[in-house]
Amino acid sequence: MKVILKQDMEKLGRKGDIVNVAPGFGRNYLIPRKVALEVTPTNIKMIEIERQALKKKLEAERQSFQGVIQKLNQVTLSFARKAGDKDVIFGSVSAGDIKDALDEKGFSVDKKKIQLDEPIKRLGNFTVPVKVFHEDKAEVKIVVVREEAGPPQAEAPGAPAGPSPGEAPAEPSGEAGEAQEDAAPEDMPEEG
Repeated sequence: MKVILKQDMEKLGRKGDIVNVAPGFGRNYLIPRKVALEVTPTNIKMIEIERQALKKKLEAERQSFQGVIQKLNQVTLSFARKAGDKDVIFGSVSAGDIKDALDEKGFSVDKKKIQLDEPIKRLGNFTVPVKVFHEDKAEVKIVVVREEAGPPQAEAPGAPAGPSPGEAPAEPSGEAGEAQEDAAPEDMPEEG
């Protein structure tokens, strides 16, 4: 059965394409969901008119996305991860991590458009394709470096200071601790 697609369908075709599909798929899925039309002379003429308008619109969109592609090609994202002896990182750098880093840099990219076959699990330099517009892709450079094990984190100013290394932690006196434990059940309402 031949149908005319009314919208882009992955692995089937683009809007306006005439494709050959199984009769049941066309009648029971595509046509009822208004994804496709049956091929008739009037439908072909209608789609031809829509295709002309769509072609102009797509060309204008493609030109606008060329700037985004050029900017993305210049982006280098750096990720610091803990790594073992053989440069294998603990954890990974996934498409979600790349999306978050691109969002921070002001790029709004759908996670599904980042074409990372499997998460990055090694230190080094990588190039990841990002689908921007139909078949137009940008390539983002990813650098995964070893996370430096620096000095312990300093506490924020104004935060209560913990005991110094030579000092034992302060413990509540035995009577006060017991009094708090005894008071807790009395404050609770009785069930019944």
